[in-house]
Amino acid sequence: MNGMKRIIVVIVSFVALCSTSVCAKNDVAVAAWDSANTAYIGADYETAIKKYEQLLDSGYESAKLYLNLGNAYFKKGMNGRAILNYNKALKLAPGNDDIRYNLSIANTYVQDKIEEVPVFFVKRWLINLGRSLSGNAWAVLSLVFFALMLVGVGAYLLLRRMMWQKIGFYGAVVSVLLFVASVFYASVERSAQLNPQEAIVMATAAPVKSSPDEGSKDIFVLHEGTKVHVEGKLGDWREIRIADGNKGWVETASIEMID
Repeated sequence: MNGMKRIIVVIVSFVALCSTSVCAKNDVAVAAWDSANTAYIGADYETAIKKYEQLLDSGYESAKLYLNLGNAYFKKGMNGRAILNYNKALKLAPGNDDIRYNLSIANTYVQDKIEEVPVFFVKRWLINLGRSLSGNAWAVLSLVFFALMLVGVGAYLLLRRMMWQKIGFYGAVVSVLLFVASVFYASVERSAQLNPQEAIVMATAAPVKSSPDEGSKDIFVLHEGTKVHVEGKLGDWREIRIADGNKGWVETASIEMID
């Protein structure tokens, strides 16, 4: 009996110690967050950037954190960094209008005005639908639709009235389709998080080469803030594609991935 009491005391002490440690870490994070916001409000953008970056380095991540960091970089005139962080914020909160608005403002300062390759409207609608929610939100929806599917199947098999059986059957069919769609979008978003393929040009001017070689021909030049799609890599070079479909190679140091 005494042995059991000792075990319980040890467990309770361990839980209390962990809780204290977590609370202490949260208090430190809250203090750092408040300090960074105070610096931003006081127009000390350099300090704000430093403190926001420290929070990220400590493992804290949120759409609001990336948004505020993007705002601080924008105020400092570092448009490429601002656009990078706005895009990171948008990955965590795709439906946030403030992020989209600030990103659109920052994009007006990008020197490269690239026309996108026309996309069939149905495909564009499906792509925008997938980007309207985060991967975690799609995963939660898939569980909801799966539960609704089970309810529909149960209603079809167990209820005696024809009307409820029809409702259960058609409800199950619709739920299956929505379940498959949400699982697909969740997997796509998850894959994009694990294997990022979009990047922002960080260099003031980044020559795009015909091959991954410093001595190769310049095809065109990209400027700070332009978004590119990364399609391959070779050594210190990345093969990129821009919105109009043109491709080439840039040095890895001139871009930064939206991860």
